[in-house]
Amino acid sequence: MEFQDILYEKYNDRAKITINRPDKMNMFTNRTLHEMITALESAWTDKEVGAVILTAAGNRAFTIGGTPGDAEADAQPIEKLPMPSLFAQLLHTIRSIPKPVVAAVNGYAIGGGHVIQVVCDLTIASSTAKFGQVGPKVGSFDAGYGSAYLARIVGEKKAREFWYLCKKYSADECLQMGLVNAVVPPEKLMEETDKWVDAIVKSSPTSLAALKMSFNADSASVWGIQSMAGVALGMYFNTDEAKECGKAFGEKRDPDIAKYR
Repeated sequence: MEFQDILYEKYNDRAKITINRPDKMNMFTNRTLHEMITALESAWTDKEVGAVILTAAGNRAFTIGGTPGDAEADAQPIEKLPMPSLFAQLLHTIRSIPKPVVAAVNGYAIGGGHVIQVVCDLTIASSTAKFGQVGPKVGSFDAGYGSAYLARIVGEKKAREFWYLCKKYSADECLQMGLVNAVVPPEKLMEETDKWVDAIVKSSPTSLAALKMSFNADSASVWGIQSMAGVALGMYFNTDEAKECGKAFGEKRDPDIAKYR
């Protein structure tokens, strides 16, 4: 398959998926999600691939998430799924592929972009990377992996802080809370990521697959929550409340939300 929104390459027993929309701060569309899922599925069955690197083009952003009103997707039947459902499928694929997925985060990992790195097995971050959520500010939420699984990583209090305050956190702050595994200078990001993957691909693939499934087992129920939350999110996007939050964010003003309490 020829990709438009991502780059897919294989080298040294690994696959590398690069979101390639730097002019849009790597914001994903339905097409982007579909292509990422397809690339992961290809790596899944490829015996030449022992691990997957997930990163993005440019230095400004890993990805700042997506827009539910995206109209760029066409052609492929899977792309006709609503974005919450397709995004959930991407997260499930990252979790389910029996090979470690390592996120190399360069710049902003915000909203859905932050959730993607949360579900990756490991995260190497540029020292200039920023992490955070904006959902409640723009009329969106992730009531699955982005919240329930995040809480398992950073703790309940910190996860609630992420979502209730919608702050941005530095790479060093995320390292301290256990959300990323290492922080390196921007120019060393891929070099360091490849070093970690070098170690991974030298290990027994069966052992790694069994360990990944074991790590996933404790939080496997989150997939059910994610699926249910996707249905709720799809309906919420069409409410006046969500539309007001999104409009206010775009106009750089506080939303008029008192009437929705």
